[in-house]
Amino acid sequence: MMRRFFLALLMWAALGPAAAASLAVVDTELAAHPRQTGAYLLDTGEEALLARAWLADHAERSIEVQYFIWSSDNIGILASEALLRAAERGVQVRVIVDDLLIDAPDKTLLALAKHPNVEIRIYNPKHQVGTPLHKRVLNVVTDFRGVNQRMHDKTFIVDGKVAITGGRNMADEYFDYDQAYTFRDRDVLLLGEAVTTMRANFDAFWASKLSVPVEALYDGWGLMQKHVKVGAAEVQQVYRELHAYAAQPENFAPQVRDAIAATPDSFARLAREMAWGRVDFIHDVPGKNDRRWLLDGGGRSSAALAKLVTGARESIVIQSPYLVMSDEAKALFKAAVARGVKVRILTNSLASTDNLQAFSGYRSQRKSLLKMGLDIREYKPDPANRAQLLSRANPPTEPPVFALHAKSMVIDGKIACVGTFNFDPRSENLNTEVAAVIHHPGLAQRLQAIIEADMQPENSWSARDEPDQYVPLTRRGHVRLWQLLPLKPLL
Repeated sequence: MMRRFFLALLMWAALGPAAAASLAVVDTELAAHPRQTGAYLLDTGEEALLARAWLADHAERSIEVQYFIWSSDNIGILASEALLRAAERGVQVRVIVDDLLIDAPDKTLLALAKHPNVEIRIYNPKHQVGTPLHKRVLNVVTDFRGVNQRMHDKTFIVDGKVAITGGRNMADEYFDYDQAYTFRDRDVLLLGEAVTTMRANFDAFWASKLSVPVEALYDGWGLMQKHVKVGAAEVQQVYRELHAYAAQPENFAPQVRDAIAATPDSFARLAREMAWGRVDFIHDVPGKNDRRWLLDGGGRSSAALAKLVTGARESIVIQSPYLVMSDEAKALFKAAVARGVKVRILTNSLASTDNLQAFSGYRSQRKSLLKMGLDIREYKPDPANRAQLLSRANPPTEPPVFALHAKSMVIDGKIACVGTFNFDPRSENLNTEVAAVIHHPGLAQRLQAIIEADMQPENSWSARDEPDQYVPLTRRGHVRLWQLLPLKPLL
């Protein structure tokens, strides 16, 4: 049955979007696995890109998208154009983007939101969209916790049947297409029961007062709001420009076209590796918790992950770009080690990290974490498996610097967790997070093997060997300065 399902996908991909009537064939596979979820790891940027591109081209009824970052680089523009094309053929598109790091021209954002089949909402708009600089400064002064409470969720849901979640934002560096600096990241593609929960969570965020329609952020009056308008002619001009951008080879990167063209081969492999069973989609509520002034409070995702750690009996393997443990987290892992659980963690080194502030928090507690009995490895900026992870046509002449961005955990070789949660106070208390908890030993062991490969000496340093020695003194000096500041609750 599974083989026939993906053979159908192969035929559609080979013939192109015009030949694909719908994703209705998925129903056959879902009927064969009632109340179950199929899961497949998207471990390379190429896989994650082509999966999203193919699904966007073949959506029939709806696309719901949630992201923390959406950039106006090559990937970000092409993703926007793909959603516009879907809307133009009648697909209902809903998008929620966090306000902190959205990078889009005001008129382009407003023009897209004016399409009759597109709705865009901005989560907690206190920084960018519709907000002039003086208003942003006032927000920081009067609502410090509020401006720091962000939506870190990353989900992509098609027709309520197929979904992707994980660490990747919508920008070049998350799909291995940045020429200078790129992330080692991970997503998971899901079919079935868990997608229903994902969609319900999207609807909860959509209905939240924290998610504000783009039009409302530009339509007001007074000094506290930007005033942007686009006429009908300007809207159509934006659409033409997006389509023209995607049609030009110099803009639609050849590597991206090659990746999408490789879809048939990738789906053949997916057919062999899809794992069916129980998948729990864990998530926070809009706003994270009911705190208004303090920077603590926890959340549903924090509690669910803590429960997994508490339940571990043999081993915990973690991959997280940032590692800043709260007192509560330290107690959890100290107790795990005390009951004989082997805890191994891979995080960024000073040489690879994209966030010196977060690394300063880790650096301040590194010795104490090692003393607790944790086996910590730090990712190299030039891992030996970089070429393998950059498996695509026309790789750059000079390999980019690599940094870890994947957020994954494996418990006892039986339970795999892939999501957006960083092991730091910000994910624990401030940012809303999501994750797929996959109860499937085969997939869990495969994920563990992938993380263990990243932990090998050719790819990572042992934290006990003082990896900071491999970076310039100036960079070490910068991180020491950050260590002097009381930033831990915000890291």
